[in-house]
Amino acid sequence: MITALIFIITAVANLVFWVVLIMVVLSWLINFNIINPYNPFVQTVNRFCRAFTEPLLRPIRRFMPDLGGLDISPIILLIGVEALRYLLVSVLVTGRLLS
Repeated sequence: MITALIFIITAVANLVFWVVLIMVVLSWLINFNIINPYNPFVQTVNRFCRAFTEPLLRPIRRFMPDLGGLDISPIILLIGVEALRYLLVSVLVTGRLLS
């Protein structure tokens, strides 16, 4: 039972990591005119990534100061997801917090 929970927590953390990474790289490629943002495949991937990550990034962006066009909220999200994953797996494995 605990092994299954650890697997699910790790899988969700990995999914969030890859979707955030794809969203960041895709936004760079679109902003630097490397790929065509009007391509249906690019639009579909971009729409999925934004729909998946915006609910997670919105609370972070609300508390972030304006950095002049630099958005570091994905980095903070990834750090938070990894910290949460570490804490949950640690609690499940050892039965106590931060062994």
